[in-house]
Amino acid sequence: MYNNTFGNIFRLTSFGESHGKAIGGVIDGFPAGITIDMEFIQKELNRRRPGQSAITTARKEADEVEFLSGIYEGVSTGCPIGFAVWNTNQHSNDYDNMKDVYRPSHADYTYTQKYGIRDHRGGGRSSARETIARVVAGALAKLALRQLGISITAFTSQVGPFKLDKDYTAYDLTSIENNPVRCPDQDLARQMADYIFRIKGEGDTIGGVISCVIKGCPVGLGQPVFGKLHAALGNAMLSINAVKGFKYGQGFSNMELKGSQQNDIFYNNNGEIGFRSNRSGGIQGGISNGQDIYFRVAFKPVATVLMEQPTVDIHGNETILKARGRHDPCVLPRAVPIVEAMAAMTLLDYYLLDKASTL
Repeated sequence: MYNNTFGNIFRLTSFGESHGKAIGGVIDGFPAGITIDMEFIQKELNRRRPGQSAITTARKEADEVEFLSGIYEGVSTGCPIGFAVWNTNQHSNDYDNMKDVYRPSHADYTYTQKYGIRDHRGGGRSSARETIARVVAGALAKLALRQLGISITAFTSQVGPFKLDKDYTAYDLTSIENNPVRCPDQDLARQMADYIFRIKGEGDTIGGVISCVIKGCPVGLGQPVFGKLHAALGNAMLSINAVKGFKYGQGFSNMELKGSQQNDIFYNNNGEIGFRSNRSGGIQGGISNGQDIYFRVAFKPVATVLMEQPTVDIHGNETILKARGRHDPCVLPRAVPIVEAMAAMTLLDYYLLDKASTL
């Protein structure tokens, strides 16, 4: 298995499986001299960890990160940063009845066909537990971006039929941690949570949408041809487990509008160039234009449902599977920090690439 490395200059290589000894990674290209806020990094991991509420998986993991290199006296040295998060609460026996059976819409079948072998315990490498490494790397990237005045905020904007009906600018995005769904509308968040809890009780799962806003991004990140910033963000988001779609700016919306109606008009804003609107989503020609970058990420329902489903075994025999184990009925609440982490890694990587654009 290759392609376990993400990024160009700022690069994360991750390792580990859901029921292995640890999840970890090695980060190359992280700038020297960045103060490493360990409390912040652990807080980011806590936002992703299992067992944090009644609407997430019941697996209990502290998910405490141990850094092995690249940090001295609380500051990055510029050397590779190695880290590990040790697994402590696996219930591997829960997956015994799935060893020779394919879960519908899961990676079980494709992994087996491609590699001839798979770790059925918790999904092995295909498990979203791998995203621990992304959150650690993303937290470090956030610390670097913070020095540049760049902030990244993701939030749950839709769960099943429940969705926000206003633009992100109409909500207080600082309030997302006030509810377990991480939605900025507190009333809607309660409806979402109740719905997820009901779906969980049925042994089923539900999907939805996470939106993300990047503020303070400078003009000029991205390349005009094959290194477009929105393409890099799309690649990052589509690499997350259960993601089925990516839309930035207006995306598929307002396709009935003409160019004269869709264009973001320039104007003189007290001697500086300003925009009358931001339908482009902060990116034009593949390059950031200094406005807010905003995008939406669609997540499918978790494939592992705790109810009977018809399927086949590894020999092609039809059978019935009733999965066991501890699974999320909806990935959205725990995926919010993952979306932020992938955006942060992409932005820092493209910021460093931009430094190589001119002498």
